[in-house]
Amino acid sequence: MPAVPRTISKKIIRQENEKLILEAAEKVFAEAGFGGATMQLIADVAGLPKANLHYYFPTKEALYRQVVESIFHDWLDAAAYFDDAEGPIDGLGAYIDAKMEISRSHPAGSKVWASEIMHRAPVIQDYLETTLRDWTEDRVAVIQTWIDRGLMDPVDPHHLLYMVWATTQHYADFGHQIETLNNGQPFDDDQWKRAKDTVKSIILRGINARARRV
Repeated sequence: MPAVPRTISKKIIRQENEKLILEAAEKVFAEAGFGGATMQLIADVAGLPKANLHYYFPTKEALYRQVVESIFHDWLDAAAYFDDAEGPIDGLGAYIDAKMEISRSHPAGSKVWASEIMHRAPVIQDYLETTLRDWTEDRVAVIQTWIDRGLMDPVDPHHLLYMVWATTQHYADFGHQIETLNNGQPFDDDQWKRAKDTVKSIILRGINARARRV
């Protein structure tokens, strides 16, 4: 078997280390907040020397921003369903599914984002004023197009998005509460499916989403 080129091997190692660091940082920032987290604690959770963290992320703020941006870009990818959808049933329905799945697979990242916002975004305010604002207005324009085409009731697109965000991210940010009410157990696959179907049904019925007219 041919040897793996050294440059490729280094790249793989770097990717694996960055993944370990980001996963550990998500957990630590979610539990301790930005102020309570330390690079040493994150290194311990990642199982890497502290020097490795500083090699990839020179400061705690740089690592924190990467964690926050990673969860946001996951949400950006979920919103791509809007672009090619024929209407809210397909577009908004798939977006809700994707957001719920992110809450299931990356609950710590969502909690980091929520904590940052509740503290008035001391680290990522610039990000909110640029990337988030532009992204939101793009989605608002799509929803307004659906309204104009008669595919849903004329609701305020901003408030519709806020409702989707609040509902889907609740399953991450308040996961402990949900588990407590579920007899101390996390949702299994069937329960997640029922949750997603229920959320979609309530929201899509609430806006009177309709299929594209032929």
